[in-house]
Amino acid sequence: MKPLIWIIDEEWSDYIIEQERLKQAFPNCVIKHSGNDYQKDLEDFGRFADAILCQVYVTIGEETIEKLENCRIIAIYGGGYDRVAIETAKFKGITVTYVPGYCVEDVSDYVISSIYFFNKNLPYYLKIANDGAWGAQAASVLTPRIASSTLLIIGFGRIGQKVAEKAKAAHMRVLVHDPRLNDSDALDHGVSKVTLQDGLSEADYVTLHTAYTPETDGLLSMPEFKLMKPTAHIINTSRGRVMNEQDLIEAVKNKLISGAMLDVIANEPPTGNEAVFSCPNIYVTPHVSYLSVESLRTLKERAVANVITVLNGRRSKDAVL
Repeated sequence: MKPLIWIIDEEWSDYIIEQERLKQAFPNCVIKHSGNDYQKDLEDFGRFADAILCQVYVTIGEETIEKLENCRIIAIYGGGYDRVAIETAKFKGITVTYVPGYCVEDVSDYVISSIYFFNKNLPYYLKIANDGAWGAQAASVLTPRIASSTLLIIGFGRIGQKVAEKAKAAHMRVLVHDPRLNDSDALDHGVSKVTLQDGLSEADYVTLHTAYTPETDGLLSMPEFKLMKPTAHIINTSRGRVMNEQDLIEAVKNKLISGAMLDVIANEPPTGNEAVFSCPNIYVTPHVSYLSVESLRTLKERAVANVITVLNGRRSKDAVL
């Protein structure tokens, strides 16, 4: 067997793990690489690929999938698959896989770190530390303790549940909005099930962990921001378009809410000119909440294992279809 494996990615500095695993499974395999702008390579060699490994940012749309002649699997480096034309792949008999759960610890740590970042007013104190005032005189506005605060979790999958566990360890009151959550499961997790409107009105911190679908596009926009406390903060590690970004900017500028920590934005990868980068009290990190030594290795190992599994004629447990 001499499969052609096509990697589409601009993030990783090397593919040592992939090469080792693939060569061990298929000693004669050919591995080729393209960047995110892969259309020329699609025509030159990509259409003959037996398997595709692609970064979560990469769009594999209907037109691309229609040109694939031999492909049996599209394996995504990530926990989402909203940029792949799933139905078209299904029609052509191509398995699509992703890697759910690989970064639960990492993303939940990011959320809890963001809560502490805002709660201790670190941006302000770092800015004014050398301005003369010291001790209590340096304080602008006092915030309640984290243990006196309320967290709303929107989306209660693996990551949402881990965030709840860590927030409860900090003695926070935890509210959850997720249409799939029943009262019994909420009780088991020690959280309170709420409507979106009630949760937003009560929360000091809101964290988003819902999938991006047509139903969740713009889930939080100006009407929702108007329900929130002016002291509240939003943390988003899901997908940028789950919130209306321009409405978020306006809400922060007009002090409807206090601020936001975003690891995802509407346009990824960004051009650098997006308005969200220049709005005071909105902090943007470059989609890194999932990263750690352990998570990156797990992500690569599971993605390439999915390729090997499918090319060997077996079904992957990470299959979307």
